[in-house]
Amino acid sequence: MATLFHVPLSPFCRKVRLSLAEKRIECELIEERYWEKDSDFLRRNPAAKVPVLKIDGRTLSESAAICEYLEEVYPEVSLMPSAPEARYEVRRIVGWFDDKFHSEVTANLVYERVNKKVMGQGYPDSKNVKAGAKAIKFHLDYMTWLLEQRRWLAGNEMTLADFAAAAHLSSLDYISDVDWNRSETVKDWYAKIKSRPAFRSILADQVSGFPPPPHYADLDF
Repeated sequence: MATLFHVPLSPFCRKVRLSLAEKRIECELIEERYWEKDSDFLRRNPAAKVPVLKIDGRTLSESAAICEYLEEVYPEVSLMPSAPEARYEVRRIVGWFDDKFHSEVTANLVYERVNKKVMGQGYPDSKNVKAGAKAIKFHLDYMTWLLEQRRWLAGNEMTLADFAAAAHLSSLDYISDVDWNRSETVKDWYAKIKSRPAFRSILADQVSGFPPPPHYADLDF
């Protein structure tokens, strides 16, 4: 069985968890307090970051590289299209969420509201929280624009792009920081993702001191 060292609300860990579950790869989840830089964990990943996946006798780090490995070694169920231009679009959107969305939204909301407390780093910076709350509106509008042209974010089939986006939005939804009323299009897309069996463990997450809102695990919102 594979082992994933993770933290529950990390969107990068959630993206890997969703990929593993969609491909029906059994995996043990171990919460890792990576910020404490335990010596055993540093041996697994000197960068002191999660996720770290132990699978096939290998220890893998960096979520993008992990997902590429899973796609190549475990091609069923595929989360990448076959055409080069379609694969490019998936990678582009994954990069959008893991870079731009992460820096403008996730880091300003989840990290400020949750991570600081868990890590004992003080109180949220209100300027960052306001910036994140403002930025997410732009990203939801961009998602709406994409989804009005295609069935899923990167095309007409569900791909890793959808899991990357859902990983970030689910982390934010855990702390009620997504205005689902802003876009029925995005809400319907998330409801489809949320209903997949791969999402079950995500919806079961619990972070001590931060209970999720009632709608978080409700498949009908």
